Amino acid sequence: MSEQDGMDDWAAAMAEQADSEAGEGAQSDEDVQPAELDEFTDDAPISAEEKRKLDTILDIPVTISMEVGRSQISIRNLLQLNQGSVVELDRVAGEPLDVLVNGTLIAHGEVVVVNDKFGIRLTDVISQIERIKKLR
Repeated sequence: MSEQDGMDDWAAAMAEQADSEAGEGAQSDEDVQPAELDEFTDDAPISAEEKRKLDTILDIPVTISMEVGRSQISIRNLLQLNQGSVVELDRVAGEPLDVLVNGTLIAHGEVVVVNDKFGIRLTDVISQIERIKKLR
């Protein structure tokens, strides 16, 4: 299976979920009001030099990971762990997972399964301002 087939499966699964959620929360036309959006304008196209710099940044690889929870234990207890041991985490069952990029929290989400592979659906993305504050 090619990577394109995998992306099609994800897109189909996400579209299916969106359709099912739309059916669950159907509202009458009276309750729905159009959102007012600001128009985007392309005042100044980027120069070739700016595009080259942007392409350089966009190609930097980052590590994205999902964290179920954490626990602190003593080295003595760590050395006693074996197959079948249970380690209690600081999270309640059903609580959203943390989504980290290079160790920095960027979002929260829930686990999904599509075609026998795990994924994560983002439920809450940390604002850019908050992410920048955490970097300092």
